Formats: sequence, C-alpha cells, structure tokens
Amino acid sequence: MSDTPEKAYQVLARKYRPQTFADLIGQEAMVRTLKNAFAADRIAHAFVMTGVRGVGKTTTARIIAKGLNCVGPDGSGGPTTEPCGHCEPCRAIAEGRHVDVMEMDAASRTGVGDIREIIDSVHYRAASARYKIYIIDEVHMLSNNAYNALLKTLEEPPAHVKFIFATTEIRKVPVTVLSRCQRFDLKRIEPEVMMAHLTRVAAAEGAALAPDAMALITRAAEGSVRDAMSLMDQAIAHGAGETSAAQVRSMLGLADRGRVLDLFDLILTGDAAGALSELAAQYADGADPMAVLRDLAEITHWVSVLKVTPQAADDPTTPPDERARGLDMAAKLPMRVLSRMWQMLLKALEEVAIAPNSMMAAEMAVIRLTHVADLPDPEKLIRDLQSAPPAPRGGGAPAGGGGGGAVHGARMMAPQSLAPMRGPMSGPIMQGNQALALAEGQLQVYASFDHVIDLIREKRDLKLLFEVETCLKLARYAPGRIEFQPTPDAAPDFAARLGQRLQGWTGARWAVSVVNTGGAPTLAEDRDRDRLSAEAEAMQNPLVKAVLAAFPGAKIAEIRTPEAMAALALTEALPEVEDEWDPFEDG
Repeated sequence: MSDTPEKAYQVLARKYRPQTFADLIGQEAMVRTLKNAFAADRIAHAFVMTGVRGVGKTTTARIIAKGLNCVGPDGSGGPTTEPCGHCEPCRAIAEGRHVDVMEMDAASRTGVGDIREIIDSVHYRAASARYKIYIIDEVHMLSNNAYNALLKTLEEPPAHVKFIFATTEIRKVPVTVLSRCQRFDLKRIEPEVMMAHLTRVAAAEGAALAPDAMALITRAAEGSVRDAMSLMDQAIAHGAGETSAAQVRSMLGLADRGRVLDLFDLILTGDAAGALSELAAQYADGADPMAVLRDLAEITHWVSVLKVTPQAADDPTTPPDERARGLDMAAKLPMRVLSRMWQMLLKALEEVAIAPNSMMAAEMAVIRLTHVADLPDPEKLIRDLQSAPPAPRGGGAPAGGGGGGAVHGARMMAPQSLAPMRGPMSGPIMQGNQALALAEGQLQVYASFDHVIDLIREKRDLKLLFEVETCLKLARYAPGRIEFQPTPDAAPDFAARLGQRLQGWTGARWAVSVVNTGGAPTLAEDRDRDRLSAEAEAMQNPLVKAVLAAFPGAKIAEIRTPEAMAALALTEALPEVEDEWDPFEDG
C-alpha cells in the first residue's frame, strides 16, 4: 500500500499559470504583436523572451508552442493565439509530455554536444504536431562554442522548426544570436495590476487577506508574479484564516513600516536615545537590523521622490496614513538632509553586511545619523560667523563677562581665514595687519625674486621650477608678494600652487596674483635671448635660408661662432712637448 496521496497539492504559482495570451497580465505590447503576427501569418522562426524572474518568459514560450500546434476541439484548426486547451497537442504541451515540443535547460546542458543533438534532429519532421519546437530556458548559460554551433541552424532552420529562447541576462547573449530572433522584453508587473491579480486568486482559493497585507506582498515581490504567488501561498498558510499585515510582516522578517517611520523621525530630530530604544524594540520583535536600515534607505528615497514629484504618493501599495506622513516629511525636510542621509545609509548597509554583530553596526549607524541630523548647513554656519561679535583681543574674557563662557563658541573655534572683513577699524582687519607685518618681517631674507628661485631649487621641486622659469613673467616683487603675467601655456592653478608651496616652505603667507600686462620676459627667455638673437641673425643668411627651404621641417640645432670654434679647437688639440727627442739629432 502506497503512502503517496492520490493528488498532491499544487502551489498557486503552478495552479494559476496562464494558459492563453488572455491570461497573461501586464504584457499587453507583446501579446498585441504576437496576435497580429499570427493573424497575418508572419510568425518568426525564432523568439527570445527576456525579463526579470517570474514575469512569464517560459509561460509565454509554452503558450506560443500551444498556439502553433493547436488543432482545435474538432481537430481541424490552424495556428491561433487562442489555443483551445482541450485538444491533444494543447493538453500534452501543458503537461510537458509532447514529443515534438522539447524544453532544454541551458544551465545544465551548456556544451556543444547538447546543441549537436538539436542540430541532428531538426531535419526530421514533427512526429505528431504541426511544428517541432525547441524551448531553451536560461539561454545565456550556453558556452561560446555552443552558440557558434547553433548559428547556422538558427539562421536557416527547416520550415517545420521553431526556436523559443528565454533568459534573464539578455546582455550575455551574443548579438549574432539576437539578430536572428524576434526579441520581446517582458515588463515588471505594475502594483495595481499585481494587487488585482492576487485578489482574484485569493477569491478563487477562498482565502482572506487584508488589503495592507496584499500591499506588503506586492511590494516584496518587486514586479514578479511568481514571487507574489509564492508569498501569498505562504501567507495563506501562515494566517490560518484572515491574514493580516502584521502576520505578513512577521513572515517576511520586515519591521513595521509605521515604526520605521517613527525611527526615521527620531533620527532626524537628533534624539539618539529614543532612536536606539526604537531600534532595540524592533530588533526584539524579530526585525533584522539589515532590513531596518534597508527600510530607512527606502523611506529616504521615497521622501526624496515625493519632494520632487508629489504625484508619486498615489502608489496603491502605500496606505493612506503612510502617504500623509510621507508628504508631510517631504514638505519639511530639505533635499540636502535627505541626500546626506541616503549616502550615510548606503555606507551603513555595507558596514552591517561585514560586521561580526549586525545589531552593533546598526546602532553605530543610528548614532552617526542622529549626530549629524542637527548640524547646521554651511550657509547657516557662515551667517552665524558673520553675525557673531568679534573675539576679545588679548585672549582674556570681555569686560563684565566674569569668565570664558561669555565668548561665543563658534567665533572662538572659527579659523582666521573664515573671519569676515567688517570695516576699516574692525578687529579682524587689525589682526590681519598684524599678521601681515609679522610675515613681512620673516620674509626679509627673500629680498629678491632670485632668492625665491634658489628656495625652489633647494626644495628640489623640479616641476614648479620649470613652470616658474618658463611660464612666469614677473611684473612686481616684494617679500611675501608676487605679481606676474602668465604665459599662454601656464596651468590655471599655477598661482595658487606657487603660493601654497611658498607658504608651506617659509611658514608665512604669500600673496601671489596674476596681472594681464606689464610682465617682464621669463627666466627661460632671458637665458635664451643670446641664442635667439643668433638664430634670428642666422635665419637671415641666404645659405641657411636655402637649406631650410630644401629641407622642410629642419631646425637650427646649434650655432657656433668663430671664437667658440677656436676655443673648442684649443681644448681638443694635443699638448705641445717642449723637449721632444729627435732620433737624427747628433748626440
């Protein structure tokens, strides 16, 4: 006696798999194209279906196979987009037992030998059907040699053969294969369509699911019908009656969306203690810290989108109270705060993924987020610095203050470079004048620009030395101040870099500015003036002109004067010997 039940339970994803094009949801463009092709008898010999998981790629391939081989209830029908489902070919294809409709999983059969079996069998006509159909699932898993072996047959198959490919990674399929097929991109199912489909299936099953529970399943499915059906199947079993949103949330390991919004509010108000308490409570209730941070990132993105396009709040998967809270947040929060929180949450998700304790990493992320929540933006900080009273001179407390607390904290911590210039007799300007006088006293050792050149040579900054010699036309120099006219090939940041390097080397501030006119020749031009003058004189020589005209592109490499040639000859001549021995001289 067998313990196997007479009829095993069939999951909803298989039980309610579409059997006709009319049953397909969310793929109207593809269905319209195929219906027109069947009606006009313009059926291609190869199709490729692409899309994310669970949107109906293999299902569509089987419907096409049934439509091509359907003979109708009376056995006299032809190819149709509305297969009857009752004839022998339709029933055999639906049950996966038709001898002329062969499904191959390219993930497990990737080699040339598997494709060779197809190539050898295409020449034989179908045994009992109108067309011999090859459905290759996950076609992107085939090897390169397998693709190459299939190309010729795929381009010119026999009239009785059709190929239907399905893949989730269309970019991995060679373009030589794609160019031989009609391509259909199956879309993700829209939330409204998905919720309507789930409602129909639930009613057919006699199951009761709350609308917000259906919305959670739709959101978790991410446009995949198979995922949604599998989750609903699990939710019906989990609920044992009417399934609520809390039960679905517990089943999926998600945090309560409303409580995540509360955590979002606590973070943005800077309440670190309250945010940590709420995170700990959600963790105690079974929420995964990674899921909580992911929900925070999703809310940040959602509020940012609402701020730009308020119409996005009309998503049917969003409850009314959540929609109202999101719109209120979008109206109050500036975009810079949302952008900063998004970037920090992305970093936090990476840290939680690699941390030995995910809860500790999540708590540290929440502490950082609450810490920066009340930080002023740069514009407000500058306004505060400008409106603050000037710092007391001499470092003591102001009169009547009785202590250092009377000094404005922001003003005391602000660098001198940020202190604004207020007026001709104000404190900041006087402090700047004192600093300038001190710097001028320290820079007296650089009395001339030649001393600056020597300093650059001493520091061995060859790149800066080359730029100073070739790109700087000095207009005015004083210790601590350089005005120059740049050459056309000078770098845009040359003046800034020169000032920074000199300040770093000398410890004093240098004012390096650019003028448009009045610059003297560069050091390189001064050094090459004699050579340039000699070249200009040589260019006027008729013989040199003739040589340069005869050899276009030739250049003068070196000019030697008679004096220089005589000096070179003297240095290369053999030294004279005063008492040279003569063998014929009589001794």
